[in-house]
Amino acid sequence: MDQFLINKLSTQNKFSEKFIQWTEQDFCSYQQNESKLMEDLAMISDNIGMKEGLIIACIDYRDLSIAFCTDNVGDIIGYPSSYFKKRGFEGVLDMIHPEDREILYKFQDIIFGVLSKLNFEEKKGFEFTYVVRWLHKETQIAKWFLTKVKPYWIDDNGNVVMDLHIVAHLTSPPAVKEFDWGYSYTSHDGTRIACYKNEPVSVEIPLTKKEKEIGSLMLEGLDSKEIAEKLFISVNTVFTHRKKIMKKLKAKNTGDMIKKLMDQRTL
Repeated sequence: MDQFLINKLSTQNKFSEKFIQWTEQDFCSYQQNESKLMEDLAMISDNIGMKEGLIIACIDYRDLSIAFCTDNVGDIIGYPSSYFKKRGFEGVLDMIHPEDREILYKFQDIIFGVLSKLNFEEKKGFEFTYVVRWLHKETQIAKWFLTKVKPYWIDDNGNVVMDLHIVAHLTSPPAVKEFDWGYSYTSHDGTRIACYKNEPVSVEIPLTKKEKEIGSLMLEGLDSKEIAEKLFISVNTVFTHRKKIMKKLKAKNTGDMIKKLMDQRTL
């Protein structure tokens, strides 16, 4: 192993400690044919046929290891697949551009918060995307990647044990040259919920500043108690604001209200 990788390995757990909450879920202990899951991933990657610029990977949230990664990652970003098998998710975080890390941490908190409140069927249809910069191992030149993520294995307790990352190298920088993200899922009542980092403010529906703030936190997956704690207000005050938002949007229920917040782009 070259000195560069030795130095990198010496900083184990420098970044991944921020994701420790993912490993603290009550994972179900039933036996799953994990070998078959990995074989299926290998078959998927072989059948896609787009070897250049496309990486398929799978994160195991029980220990933040990389359960699967296509070997072409070394050709694209300079780090061999063995590096990620050795370091796990820590290795992935290590090569992310420093300017993108903090917002990635915040985004992962949002995703974890949303997933923790969804039922099994909602989690099955959950997906998120993000645009991020990776630094090439040798040149340290930033390369842009678009990543789409879906749950790959959800256990009987409803925990996402593994997810599937499909990572595409962008040959030219995106229009928005910064970390960007979004997530979506279908709620239990059939409403399609979507949330994005940058939503233009609309003046069509006159929400107050506080109502917009509470609406934004709802889209991040926080419930009324969590919103109250975050804003240092009472739960009853949050309920009052939510009722006003629902009335202004003429929403039938919470799912409809969230959908209309996104459709009207009010936040």
